[in-house]
Amino acid sequence: MIEDDDRIRLSLTLALEDEGYTVHTAATAEEGLLRQQREPADTVLVDLMLPGIDGFQCIRELRRDDDVPIVVVSAREDTHDIVAALEAGADDYLVKPVAMKELSARLRALRRRARTGPAAPADQLRIGDLNVRAQAGEVLLRGQPLALTRTEFRLLCELAEHAGQVLSRQQLLERVWEYDFGDERLVDVHVGRLRQKIEDDPGTPARLVTVRGLGYKMPR
Repeated sequence: MIEDDDRIRLSLTLALEDEGYTVHTAATAEEGLLRQQREPADTVLVDLMLPGIDGFQCIRELRRDDDVPIVVVSAREDTHDIVAALEAGADDYLVKPVAMKELSARLRALRRRARTGPAAPADQLRIGDLNVRAQAGEVLLRGQPLALTRTEFRLLCELAEHAGQVLSRQQLLERVWEYDFGDERLVDVHVGRLRQKIEDDPGTPARLVTVRGLGYKMPR
C-alpha cells in the first residue's frame, strides 16, 4: 500500500490484516517502487496525491516492468482523474472513503483472476492475423508477441472467444473483472488501451469495434 496519510494507511492496514492479508506499506511512491522491486507483492494499492512522484507516475513506473494488479484508492473522484489513472495502467479505482467490504470484494476478484488465468477456455484463438494463445498467456500479432497486462489479456481472450458477438460493458465487467457491479469506465479505458496494442490505427479500430449503444465485439 502506497499511501502518505498516516491515519488512512494505519486504518486500511488494520482492516486488511483482519481480512487475512499481509500488508506492507510505503508513504511515498519512491519507497513503494523500491519495496516492490525488492519484495514483490501480489497486489498494489496506490493513492494519487503523493509527495514527490505522484500516483499517476508511480503507476506508470510499476507497469513498466510488472503486470501486478494495481488498485487506486484516492479521494479524487473527477472522471478525468479516474480515466487518467486507468490509462496509466491501473486495474481498478476506488474513491475514498473506502467501504472495506467493497475493497475486500475487489481484492478477492483480483486474486481469483490471477489464479485462474484468462477467461477464455480455448487454447488458441485466431482472429485474422491476431493469434491468442490463452493457455500459454501469449498474444501474437503477425507473429510478433504483444506485451499485455493481465487485465488486457483476459479482456482480449473474452472478446476473441466470442468473436462475432456483441458483449455489453456489464457482461465484460462480470466476465473479465468478476464484478456484479462496477464502473463501466473500467471497460472503456481498457478497451482503449488494448486498441493501442492490437490496432494498426487505434482511431479507426478494425479488430475491436464499438457497436453503438450495445458494447464491443471482435469481427470474425
